[in-house]
Amino acid sequence: MAGSKSGLPDVQLNLNVRGMPLSATLAINERSAELAKEGRTVYRLGLGQSPFPVPECVVEALRANAFQKDYLPVRGLHGLREAVAEHHRRKFSIECSADDVLVGPGSKELMFLLQLVYYGDLVVPTPAWVSYAPQAKIIGRHVRFVRTSVDDGWQLTPEQLKNLCELDPGRPRIVILNYPSNPTGGTYDEGELEALAEVANDYRVILLSDEIYGELHHDGGHRSIVPFYPQGTIFASGLSKWCGAGGWRLGLFVVPRSLRWLLDAMAAVASETFTSTSAPIQHAAVRAFQGGDEIEWYLVRCRRVLKALGHALHDNLSSAGVTATPPRGGFYLYPDFSAHADALASRGITNSVQLCERLLQETGVAILPGVSFGRPATELTARISYVDFDGTSALEALASKESDLSVDSDFLRTYCGRVVEAADAIVSWLES
Repeated sequence: MAGSKSGLPDVQLNLNVRGMPLSATLAINERSAELAKEGRTVYRLGLGQSPFPVPECVVEALRANAFQKDYLPVRGLHGLREAVAEHHRRKFSIECSADDVLVGPGSKELMFLLQLVYYGDLVVPTPAWVSYAPQAKIIGRHVRFVRTSVDDGWQLTPEQLKNLCELDPGRPRIVILNYPSNPTGGTYDEGELEALAEVANDYRVILLSDEIYGELHHDGGHRSIVPFYPQGTIFASGLSKWCGAGGWRLGLFVVPRSLRWLLDAMAAVASETFTSTSAPIQHAAVRAFQGGDEIEWYLVRCRRVLKALGHALHDNLSSAGVTATPPRGGFYLYPDFSAHADALASRGITNSVQLCERLLQETGVAILPGVSFGRPATELTARISYVDFDGTSALEALASKESDLSVDSDFLRTYCGRVVEAADAIVSWLES
């Protein structure tokens, strides 16, 4: 048998992963860190990581449970699953019990397991989060991309879903809905969710409703599609975005009883892979989902900062002729630079990768190209993650304002200055 230089036999990578690059969001974060180490000024607007601290009451719960060392049930700590079910009934009018909840080391892992156990197409409206399609590719599932448009707020329409399903009505499908959206910051209104649910029900598709940014709806008015299509919708969320705990790696699915066979299959695979999610983290998460005044006060301030910053960023870029839908949740903006296409082409920039690379090299602003989110390479779109600021200081400043929670331009320049500077740098670069 032939061997490699190491003396070990040559082997072939799985063709589904051969040549697969690092996730775009993680790659830009690592590259930004490397440039910063070289002494470059870098505005880190690539990775979508919450800038806010974990609420202190949740941190205290983690400290109190640091001694927890036993393996927990594969499906998750029963007390946590009960807290999640109660939270979902209270917040989103989702009727569920602890038996409907599955806990994992991040919702990302649970999404992978779902595709592994369910044999069917994955339908991804684009622009979309960077990992949906690569996960399907790893497993060998067929991906159907549905291109949304800025005219529809970059959102899937009932007509698009119906047209897709009519091509093969009996085909098994999982349709991704992510709202508030990563990468656009947009979200669906109640009427839009109801219309999508009607089509999904007609064709018996499974909806994977990724609502991990739900609690960061800028006005606190997030609505879930689950009450409109409870029998066919899997709800996905976790602690990473609304609780500022991305590195804690705790995600969850709420699966309807009619799809209990899927939950059972995922739990079986989980028992042979990650076994169970970190015990101290699960015990601490109980406090997060119990809610209360301290959690609500935290969320009110987070939303206020993100709303003001997102709209300021949108207005600044719009003044330079950049098209973008005003964000309504989360911490993302999805600008389209097509109005500058001729000027950019004269500088040798004809696609979104070139756009973001030149912007990084010439201004230090790190953002991600639209092609990473499933859009055509020649479309001059990109995602801005407006999180490069000290969220702890911003929340403390708002707490000291007591009844006046206004977030004006002076506040943003003081506490979110790097994001404001980055927007100014983009505008100056476009106008140069």
